[in-house]
Amino acid sequence: MGGGRRLWPSPRVPAGVQQSATVATPVSGASPDLLPRFLLEPEDVYIVKNKPVSLACRATPATQIYFKCNGEWVHQGDHVTQHSTDRSTGLPVMEVRIEITRQQVEKIFGLEEYWCQCVAWSSSGTTKSQKAFVRIAYLRKNFEQEPTAREVSIEQGIVLPCRPPEGIPPAEVEWLRNEELVDPALDANVYVTPEHSLVLRQARLADTANYTCVAKNIVARRRSASAAITVYVNGGWSTWTQWSGCSTSCGRGWQKRSRTCTNPTPLNGGAFCEGQNVQKSACTTLCPVDGAWSEWSKWSVCGTECTHWRSRECSEPAPRNGGQECHGAELETRNCTSELCSPGECHGEGDVALYVGLIAVAVCLVLLLLVGVLVYCRKKGGLDADVADSSILTAGFQPVSIKPSKADNPSLLTIQPDLSTATMTYQGSLCPRQDGPAKLQLPNGHLLSPLGAGRHTLHHSSPAAEGADFVARLSTQSYFRSLPRGNTNMAYGTFNFLGGRLMIPNTGISLLIPPDAIPRGKIYEVYLTLHKQEEVRLPLAGCQTLLSPIVSCGPPGVLLTRPAILAMGHCVEASAENWSLRLKKQSCEGTWEDVLQLGAEPCTELYYCQLEAQACYIFTEQLGRFALVGESLSMAASKRLKLVLFAPAACPSLEYNIRVYCLSDTQDALKEVIQLEKQMGGQLIGAPRVLHFKDSYHNLRLSIHDMPSSLWKSKLLASYQEIPFYHIWSGLQPYLHCTFTLERLSPSTCELACKIWIWQVEGDGQSFTINFNIDTRFSDWLVPDSEVGSPALVGPSAFKIPFLIRQKIISSLDTPCARGADWRTLAQKLNLDSHLSFYASKPSPTAMILNLWEARHFPNGNLSQLAAAVAEVGKQDGALFAVSEAEC
Repeated sequence: MGGGRRLWPSPRVPAGVQQSATVATPVSGASPDLLPRFLLEPEDVYIVKNKPVSLACRATPATQIYFKCNGEWVHQGDHVTQHSTDRSTGLPVMEVRIEITRQQVEKIFGLEEYWCQCVAWSSSGTTKSQKAFVRIAYLRKNFEQEPTAREVSIEQGIVLPCRPPEGIPPAEVEWLRNEELVDPALDANVYVTPEHSLVLRQARLADTANYTCVAKNIVARRRSASAAITVYVNGGWSTWTQWSGCSTSCGRGWQKRSRTCTNPTPLNGGAFCEGQNVQKSACTTLCPVDGAWSEWSKWSVCGTECTHWRSRECSEPAPRNGGQECHGAELETRNCTSELCSPGECHGEGDVALYVGLIAVAVCLVLLLLVGVLVYCRKKGGLDADVADSSILTAGFQPVSIKPSKADNPSLLTIQPDLSTATMTYQGSLCPRQDGPAKLQLPNGHLLSPLGAGRHTLHHSSPAAEGADFVARLSTQSYFRSLPRGNTNMAYGTFNFLGGRLMIPNTGISLLIPPDAIPRGKIYEVYLTLHKQEEVRLPLAGCQTLLSPIVSCGPPGVLLTRPAILAMGHCVEASAENWSLRLKKQSCEGTWEDVLQLGAEPCTELYYCQLEAQACYIFTEQLGRFALVGESLSMAASKRLKLVLFAPAACPSLEYNIRVYCLSDTQDALKEVIQLEKQMGGQLIGAPRVLHFKDSYHNLRLSIHDMPSSLWKSKLLASYQEIPFYHIWSGLQPYLHCTFTLERLSPSTCELACKIWIWQVEGDGQSFTINFNIDTRFSDWLVPDSEVGSPALVGPSAFKIPFLIRQKIISSLDTPCARGADWRTLAQKLNLDSHLSFYASKPSPTAMILNLWEARHFPNGNLSQLAAAVAEVGKQDGALFAVSEAEC
């Protein structure tokens, strides 16, 4: 046999010996207690390199022991036999050894495994030992999988895979960290999986090291390539410092605060903090004003002691903000007869005559004053002579029932005089009688007393000029040169004292010019413009963000006697603890100034802003360019984003693009994108969704899922796309969007079903799924409805409340009432009582309330609700009328 090993065909081995191990066949007549029993059986061994291995057997009592390998007897000469006696039993003990070489095993390698077993004989029978397998040991050089270098964030889990080389016996695995053994028993943060992967539950800075996987068995020891693990720390902002003092001790200056990227400090290549480390804010320090004397008053009449006096006040200006008081006397006296009069002479007959003359002159002056007052009152009772006669304000209101109007009452008084011609004659009441539920039901008391009827003539200006003529006229003015020449985002009209309204369709932007805001006898050409964000530069500092469109109304510098109301949308989730909101206006020099801080008291008399859930209403007597800007005070501050999906209406090629826009949640932003997509041939998919985007410095991520892989495939290289936080937060980036480019696998595919996920990274889990089906037949696609109506309305047609009813409500509720039945109660019932001080600062608080109601509810306002509120005030007033009408 190969290698010198000889197999002997069992001479002297009894015939019929069984081949199964450890099964004895007793000889007839022998005692079963004398069967051989193995004291030592052969065990599995490995051949390392070319070294032979030894197998041994020991049995008692045994007369012969031979090895059988792979079913053939080993030659007797290859056995090494040793005899002895068991001291405890006295029975003979036989031990046999053989050697197995590598050549013997390799000869049958691949057919079956090489095995050997012992067979022992005694006078009673035979016994077989267990099989011992002989294998050639090896360990290959190359690992099936080695660990790779990684960079991970602190506290992130790490898994380092390792699949050792093939070997017999199977290799054992251990891990080295910087050439030192990793012992899971000593470090609870580390464990090794049954698949030999090293797992770090939470990465620590100390885990930054080179890791090596080591495989070893009896043949060799193999090392994998080292994998460098870097544990990095992303930087985090510290808290803001306190605001510094104002940079100027007097007047306007700056103050700032700062923060550092030390919470924590970025380490091992971690990202530096995003955002600004310094914030600046405008501040104003009140300057001290020294007091100054006013002019001396006239000398008083001569007194009984022949002296008179005069005074002055420290009021021009009065000292304030720590300024110095005036120096000197505030009262001066002197002799009124130049020292020619004694106390006894001051009451002579000449003085009596003087006094009588002065009294007569005073009486004449009083009479002339009364005559002047009467004449003035008569003229004031009517309209200006060149506008209308006085009887128009006393026409047409008839007292009606005290019952409040029904909910389905469509209007207060509906028919309005036609003012479309230059001059018109109107016969009878301005508010004709109507049957049924169309009447305004108000209390029949002194709150709204009846008015007469008669014939009235109205003189009105010509209708609004054509758009091209209007733009041509205004384009020559300096304030209009920066405005766009088109009329898509612009409305304009000609207005007089009757007022009116301008609207930019589909934007939610309008301008209300109330009656008497334009002085009588004046005619203004007014425009309203929505600016694209790339047209106007609005500088923002710190955490400030644009929350509304930038809107211009003008011409600037015109004189308004009543505040106009500018309405526009916004995208802020307003709360005093999260936001500081400011109304900004651009000055004539082009700089933007804060004209109003929302929520601050007291309100300025020039501006006021009524902030509601999705719109703001700005009262202003000075037209110009406005924008609403906010500064976040905490990371809980959020803006509303409108997320809109567009896709091509047809798919002529294999590629198909889905565009996801991230817009401010205002009507004007959606209008601009729809117009842009129409030019590109895109169509709106489904209804827009709203996402509350927080000031958390985290980006917006978008991904596509559940796309049928048999029909479509994505051409994106990454699993998601991102829009940077500051691009969204500033509000100055128009048309922010991501595009998902897909490819059809077959030209016949014309439908697509998938999901779009949009969420803010590491936020509060804000996400939503959009399910949509795309069909190249776009008949069922959604298109937003367009607003219907004229962009310019002049005169009574621009208002829901009839003019005469409005005037009567104003005259009845403007007068303060000690029992509360006045404009304050009306503001409370209409939920417009947040800033009563602003209304009170105006000549007619009731007019301000009604103007705001008109701005909020046109054109679909419910006049029944307004009538009910006025009726409630009337009931309260009517109950007190019986006690004392003079109290109001």
